[in-house]
Amino acid sequence: MNVLVYAGPEILQVSLNHTLSNLRSILVPHYTVQPITRQALSLEPWQKSCALLVLPRCRTRFVSATNNHIKDFVELGGKCLLLGASATAFPRSGGLGIGASSLTFGQEEGAETPLKFYDKFNNCYINCNEEVDETPSAAVCSLQTSNSITIGAIYHLNDAKLKGFNELKGVSILAKAGDETVGLSMDVSKGRLALWGPSVEYPLDEEPTSSLIAQQLPVEEIGKFDKLRRQLIRTTLSQLGLQIPEEKQSITRPLPQFLTASPSKPDIISRTLEAIAAPQSGEQLTLLKDSNDEFYFYPLQEGPERLQAARKKSETPSDPSAWQPKDIVVCRDGKIPSSDLTPLFDVELYYQTLAALQEKAGLKSSSESWGIGESLLYGEVVTSTQTMLDKNPHLLSNLPTPFLSLASYQLAGRGRGSNVWLSPAGCLQFSLLLRVKLSELPAPKLVFVQYLFSLAVVEACRDDTVLGPKFGEKIKIKWPNDIYASVGMSKDDIRKIGGVLVNTSFSGQSVDLVIGCGLNVLNLPPITSLLQLQADSQASLSMERTAAAIMTKFESMWTTFIETRGSFNSFMSLYLERWLHSDQQVTLTTTTPHTKVRIVGITADHGLLRTIPERAGLSSRVSGVREEDYIDLQPDGNSFDLMANLIKSKS
Repeated sequence: MNVLVYAGPEILQVSLNHTLSNLRSILVPHYTVQPITRQALSLEPWQKSCALLVLPRCRTRFVSATNNHIKDFVELGGKCLLLGASATAFPRSGGLGIGASSLTFGQEEGAETPLKFYDKFNNCYINCNEEVDETPSAAVCSLQTSNSITIGAIYHLNDAKLKGFNELKGVSILAKAGDETVGLSMDVSKGRLALWGPSVEYPLDEEPTSSLIAQQLPVEEIGKFDKLRRQLIRTTLSQLGLQIPEEKQSITRPLPQFLTASPSKPDIISRTLEAIAAPQSGEQLTLLKDSNDEFYFYPLQEGPERLQAARKKSETPSDPSAWQPKDIVVCRDGKIPSSDLTPLFDVELYYQTLAALQEKAGLKSSSESWGIGESLLYGEVVTSTQTMLDKNPHLLSNLPTPFLSLASYQLAGRGRGSNVWLSPAGCLQFSLLLRVKLSELPAPKLVFVQYLFSLAVVEACRDDTVLGPKFGEKIKIKWPNDIYASVGMSKDDIRKIGGVLVNTSFSGQSVDLVIGCGLNVLNLPPITSLLQLQADSQASLSMERTAAAIMTKFESMWTTFIETRGSFNSFMSLYLERWLHSDQQVTLTTTTPHTKVRIVGITADHGLLRTIPERAGLSSRVSGVREEDYIDLQPDGNSFDLMANLIKSKS
């Protein structure tokens, strides 16, 4: 389920950043926490998968077109949290409310009106953010919680007030400032609403709060109050009905990454540094400023100190804008970081497994190049392996390829479209950078890369180093780029365990491909993973062996794919054996009226999903079908709701 944080133009950016950071540190892995735009809130069907909608502090009122969606969501059973909010509750009068300024009836579409809910139980209206001062005065306030705990120095703008709620029934008071209620939760018709006047999302040790309390509180008091502030947010989320993961120390900022290479090819490191430092020498590379990130480079001997300092700093949530620069520890001369530095990923085991599988597969690399996976940048915690590569153009275009970026945790992992890929413990996530000439791989064939990599992941799961053929046969492909597992006796009992994302960037006569993948390997229930599919020999299943198996399987396929200039013919039969859809009946919602079709395969020329209308009385087993009878669908323009057997336009 999703926790959606509204990120429209009305929202203060600093409030949005802190809201996302706090909620992710508290709710992952039980929920994904991601921003949602005004357009998406108005046009996309977000309600069904939304466990909570959050509105950070806004600078202006919301427009009515957006308000109607929020109002309907809550009153029909949804849950909503407003931060830094002003709200007034008043009784219903004559069916239209009190005061012309509070009415939404008869307003023109798009007219600016405050967000308003109707609570049937109290027969009252709740107006939210009715008056927002453009220049409110900032201060800090002391809160008293419902269980008599005092929390000092919470950031507060004086225009955010909650009025008229003391007379209502069923209101749960979360906190007061003196005699004034400043935080509450309550049922609203069929849904539930929580309101905070103070900005409880703002950490005490960061701006804008830190400068206000710099001379007022000792450091130990600030730390104590900030823990209580986080607990207040957890309590609020619990009262809204969310299932909160057990509280544990979580890492909320990126940690240093280790630039490594296969010990048998130590020159990979020097060649990589020379390429990205050009025209300067790679020997002197200490800082690289790119469009999205800044990178500082340190020798391996400084790794323990850099890592220790980063871990200590990462114990509290922070604004993502403060996650710069990124530290990269360079491992030269074939050296590998010790397990003390990379406790969640054994780099040495990974390279040992990769070398053994490469030899078994007969893969050879020349002195001028190296194999897929032999150049590895590993980080225990990163923002996003995909973003680091495809949003930094200098790095993207100058890194020698193939280049693999792998992480144990991602703070902002990316999925297809606007989706976020959740990164709980036990998930293998990585991005692979490849560069190929368009003369070797024509642009129309790029669509097959996501199919090829999905197939490589499924085949890797069948390898003896991962699940083996007995249990690996439970892993299947869902078109166009998802990995699913059969977890029960029923053929319909399938669950998503992974996905593939491919980004392309053209430069001259070449194309850079960033292939991102997330795969649940060692996750514990309730998250489905490979571990739960393996009834015995669980000791052999590991992140390192799984990553090495995927790299090797893909390299074998990639070699054939490039040799045939992007032809998928060599893989088509195997792909159709490994996917979920052969002869599957689905409904196309992209047509008017909706059309029932049967899936028959993938087109060999452009990789479209090929279907036949059921109304024509045709199936995949019937020969002599006319070309005009087929309906072919683009993977980038459509999404597949497997559980509902629906193919619909991708938002």
